[in-house]
Amino acid sequence: MSSVINISVAAIWSLLEQVTDPEVPVLSVIDLGIVRDVQLRGDDGVEVTITPTYSGCPAMDVISMQIRMLLLEQGFKEVVVKQVLSPAWTTGWMSEAGRQKLLAYGIAPPNQVQQVCRQELFAPHEAVACPQCGSYHTRLVSEFGSTACKSLYQCNDCHEPFDYFKCH
Repeated sequence: MSSVINISVAAIWSLLEQVTDPEVPVLSVIDLGIVRDVQLRGDDGVEVTITPTYSGCPAMDVISMQIRMLLLEQGFKEVVVKQVLSPAWTTGWMSEAGRQKLLAYGIAPPNQVQQVCRQELFAPHEAVACPQCGSYHTRLVSEFGSTACKSLYQCNDCHEPFDYFKCH
């Protein structure tokens, strides 16, 4: 005999604010925009559809586990976390609150619109503001920062290194 869970889809979306990205713990999966859908299944089941920030992102296993554990704690007996790759995630799905959290954490948020389509043709790198002092007088140090979804930059004014959450 199954028990009836009395929780709305909207309440589940709110609960998912508690699930954070293990690589950038100030961001929730809602801030990142990786939760694509939430559906109730019967009286005690739920399915959450997520899209990784990039194919093969190692954080997705941890995120899936965190979602499962959170919803099991809420009384759901069957929790399915489904990953979909299409449409591909884009930084445009990030919330403005998420962008501000990145900045406060010391990571330059992705530019709203990617400024350079093919770097080798137009510019050495995108104009990225330093999250410490706000200067755009920055330089690309490495295409890859602390994780594959970030690049490493350095500010030429305050000399601080910082991660930039890549626009994609």
